Amino acid sequence: MATPRRAAASAAAQPDPAGPRVLKKYPNRRLYDTQTSSYITLSDVKRMVMQAEPFEVRDAKSGEDLTRSILLQIILEEETDGVPIFSTQMLAQLIRFYGHAMQGLMGAYLEKNLQTFVELQTRLAQPAKGLYDPAAFTPEAWTTWLQGQSPNMMQNLMGQYLEQSGSLFAQMQEQLQRNSAGLFAGMPGFPGKSPTEP
Repeated sequence: MATPRRAAASAAAQPDPAGPRVLKKYPNRRLYDTQTSSYITLSDVKRMVMQAEPFEVRDAKSGEDLTRSILLQIILEEETDGVPIFSTQMLAQLIRFYGHAMQGLMGAYLEKNLQTFVELQTRLAQPAKGLYDPAAFTPEAWTTWLQGQSPNMMQNLMGQYLEQSGSLFAQMQEQLQRNSAGLFAGMPGFPGKSPTEP
């Protein structure tokens, strides 16, 4: 008969079906899927990302969250092997934001802008739902499908995207101005109270 302590330890070892799928990373760089009780590869993790399956990667020993580093590895493989999304100039620009006062704002802006673009893509794909197999919908097939769409529909959707993107940029500028007003209040050329004002 199992003791209460052993039963609790056994329950803790089981993945929570309601939570994200837990992958453990071992010192030998191998990934272990606690849901299937088997070792998996980065390709398997990429497949989970593509299927929008929630998961997290944990260090098998310390429990540290390694999800971001695994996702970065997948991006590195994709950028090296396939048709890259990031140009050399774009990567250099991104690197320059690390340690910069704008780093947090730029990260939030890029995240929101990407989300807006994903929503646009979803709206574009709605009319074609059921007409194609999502797994076989390659970038080439996507381009062909887009070329067959009405110019007015494409213009309206792109207009909405650009408007939302511009709105996000305006919000980022406002946030920057608010931050600057607090930092430099009272200095000549900046809004805010002068030190001599009551």
